[in-house]
Order: sequence, then C-alpha cells, then structure tokens
Amino acid sequence: MAAASLIGLDDLVDNPTARVAISLCLDCSYSMSGAPIGELNSGVASFYKAINDDEIARFSAEVSIVTFGPAQKETDFQTVATQPHAPVLQASGDTPLGEAVQLSLDLLEQRKQEYKDNGIDYYQPWLVLMTDGQPTGSSAVLSAQISRVQQLANGRKLVVFPIGIGDGADMSTLNRFAPGGRPAFKLQGLNFQSFFSWLSASVSRVSQSTPGDGVELDAAGIQSWATFKL
Repeated sequence: MAAASLIGLDDLVDNPTARVAISLCLDCSYSMSGAPIGELNSGVASFYKAINDDEIARFSAEVSIVTFGPAQKETDFQTVATQPHAPVLQASGDTPLGEAVQLSLDLLEQRKQEYKDNGIDYYQPWLVLMTDGQPTGSSAVLSAQISRVQQLANGRKLVVFPIGIGDGADMSTLNRFAPGGRPAFKLQGLNFQSFFSWLSASVSRVSQSTPGDGVELDAAGIQSWATFKL
C-alpha cells in the first residue's frame, strides 16, 4: 500500500472527526497551458490555505485531486492537517473526462468504505468537475459515469459541481452531470480564486454542522464566480 494511503488510514485512527471528502477532478489538458493552469494552481493553493487556517475544517476536510489528461490521481484523500500543500499541476495531453470522473468516484467509494470500516461519520462527499474543452476518451465510459453521478446525486450521496472554463467548454456534456435539471456552471473568465474561496467557505460551513443535516449553499457567493445564477 502506498505511503499516502497508510497516512490516510492512520489519520482515521488518530483523528475521529467526522469527514467531508472533496474530490477535485480538474482538466489539465494541453489547452489549459499558460494563464489557465497558472490561475488554477493559484486557486487550488488558496483553497488548501483557507482550509488549513480553519481550526475545524483542517481536521475534517479531506481533499483528493484527479487530473486529466491523462486521467491520473495527484493526491489521495487526506486532511489538510496531514497534507497542507497543494500539488503543482502541469498541463498536457487530451481530455478523457469520463475516465477521470470514474477514477474520482472510485476513490470516493474507497474512502467512504474506509470511513465505515473505522467508525468515522462523514458528510455528503463533494465532486468538483472543471473542464475547458470537449471530452475525449471512451463515450461509453463517459455515459456510464454521467449515469453514476446522477444516481449518487439524486440519492443525496454526492454534491456535484460541473464547471466549464472558457468558450471551448462542452457545456452540453457538463449539463448532463448537473442534478435536478439545473444547468452546469460557467466560470467567469479565469476566476478560480473566487470559486475556491467560495468552496473553502462552504466546506467550513459543512464541517461545523452535524452529519446528515442539510446545509444550504451560499447562492449569493456562487454569483461571484459563476455566470449561471441560482
């Protein structure tokens, strides 16, 4: 077993705090080169810092990052207390969206099972899906993962945020990931900082609640980074 996985399991024993798992499934294909990948890295780093500065969330929020392309795991689920620094992401390759979502969901399911095995309470996991292009990879895998996300979201087992970046984002595909018939979000320019600031505040709010309680999202805050308004 990898060292990061062992650290994550040890932390479940040492730290019984209820967890909120956040999977960041991030497009790092070649089209993200230059300013987009730079702004994305700055946003993710600011997210880690904000969570680390929160006395509750730093022991409750667990972050895993999956990037594409190719679809690969950058970090296992760990609290920011044990993994305080965000990885530096590089832009390359195509856009295997379905394969990346599959990996993200598989890692989430594995982590949820580890919570159960260790008697750890947990909140609804979050999936943040960001892409700037048209999906490549298997169309069958993509369709299967869209169905999987919808089933989990409709069963209140997943909070999902599909977000398009720039004019080249395939919003019609992202809309299929959005639950409840609402459209996907469109990032305002390269405003990753505002999104990750909103995300960290939302995670902080969730981590201070009781698992199973509904937590209202900050709709006004969403308007600060998205072109779609709730």
